[in-house]
Amino acid sequence: MDDARTGKAEAQDTGARHVTVRQRHAEMIRMVRETGFATIQSLADHFGITPQSVRRDINTLNAKGLLQRYHGGAGPCLSTENLDYLDRKVLCLAEKRVIGQMVARAIPNKSSLFINIGTTTEEVARALGGHKNLRVITNSLNVASILTGNPEVEIIVAGGLIRHHDGGIVGEAAIDFIRQFKVDFGIIGISGIDMDGTLLDFDYREVRAARAIMENSRQVFLVTDHTKFGRNAMVRLGNIEEIDALFTDKTPPVGVLDQMKRGNVKLHVDEGTKD
Repeated sequence: MDDARTGKAEAQDTGARHVTVRQRHAEMIRMVRETGFATIQSLADHFGITPQSVRRDINTLNAKGLLQRYHGGAGPCLSTENLDYLDRKVLCLAEKRVIGQMVARAIPNKSSLFINIGTTTEEVARALGGHKNLRVITNSLNVASILTGNPEVEIIVAGGLIRHHDGGIVGEAAIDFIRQFKVDFGIIGISGIDMDGTLLDFDYREVRAARAIMENSRQVFLVTDHTKFGRNAMVRLGNIEEIDALFTDKTPPVGVLDQMKRGNVKLHVDEGTKD
């Protein structure tokens, strides 16, 4: 009898995971970030699944750096350390590619651009492969390498200190270089967006370069996937109301949307990406 019940519960749970795993993970992340901590049992009750399934979900999200696993539940990730570059590169890759394509459609030929460091901005660079007569200034060796495949793009690379783990160029020399230009579009990524719209990152040197890009672009496009909403990081870049448009794969939380409305920020969202 007990075996039959267990088998039935596992079958129901397997079906729920197959249909709603992406939505459940997103909701779980939101709940944990808003409350600060959620027990396994409370999550199981909320989603109508077994505690064992909740533990599997938490383990998956912990491995991706989206939640912190604790005994008996989960809490937000700590704010002092980002995921490794190779982990970030594959996390939400399909969503990042969709975001890159949306941005590329919004960039006309013969434009000038800043593109900063980040795995999402790298996907923007890939999506610009068919554009003509672009001038791109970047502080990312990866972005520059991607764009070299298009002879129609003039690439200008900032000088400065190269970060070995992700090819980012940071430091005073990079900031001074960026400030010599005024471009049509500044395309920036971010590590976290607080519920009050604060833009957050982990490296103050990268933040200073991104700030210089914002200040020297006629339009600023922020590119980020849904996992960054409510994510912790310790260095403040600014507020989302300071940008011109947000490109993402999922509608932001209400608090972020409120800040966007105050700043008249345009939202470009494509929720069609599937697991």
